Amino acid sequence: MPFSFKPLWKLLIDKNMTKEELRIALKLSPSTIARMGKGEYISLKIIDKICQHLNCKIQEVIEHIPSKESAKKS
Repeated sequence: MPFSFKPLWKLLIDKNMTKEELRIALKLSPSTIARMGKGEYISLKIIDKICQHLNCKIQEVIEHIPSKESAKKS
């Protein structure tokens, strides 16, 4: 999992909003929320919709987690 949506989950807590409320507001499928929960790929279009709806920056939604192989090369 090279990406994590932990910043988004924290932001939702701060805004007193559930994942389900976000899903309904943005008309996302349950499978999209499930993929996000697993740190799997979602389109930038969806990330853009989230940022616009929550009025936040991309860093508040997703973070990149370097792989162990990348860290060893540094």
